[in-house]
Amino acid sequence: QVQLVESGGGLVQAGGSLRLSCAASGRAISSYNMGWFRQAPGKEREFVARSERSSGSTSYADSVEGRFTISRDNAKNTVYLQMNGLNAEDTAVYSCAAGKFGVVGSSWGYDYWGQGTQVTVSS
Repeated sequence: QVQLVESGGGLVQAGGSLRLSCAASGRAISSYNMGWFRQAPGKEREFVARSERSSGSTSYADSVEGRFTISRDNAKNTVYLQMNGLNAEDTAVYSCAAGKFGVVGSSWGYDYWGQGTQVTVSS
């Protein structure tokens, strides 16, 4: 079992930045692909970014490419999402997820989920 707890959300003005953290416990994240997802009010959950467990390669949704950066610190068992150039369309609850076979672009393969942290961008 992996427990995930997100933090770092809040209210930010358009154009601003936030860094989200996802602290894991129970098992080492080095064994898992780690993903960030978001869900805006009235919309389905959508993939944001993934950090692959073996190569460390990163992948992003087109909507955040070039603005968001996912990273991991295996020693701290924590994954981060640096978000720059935020706009109103980024307003959502952001959740991290872990899965040995978690894929890019969907929630398939992610077995463990955090509760999420709210990000609100004011325009």
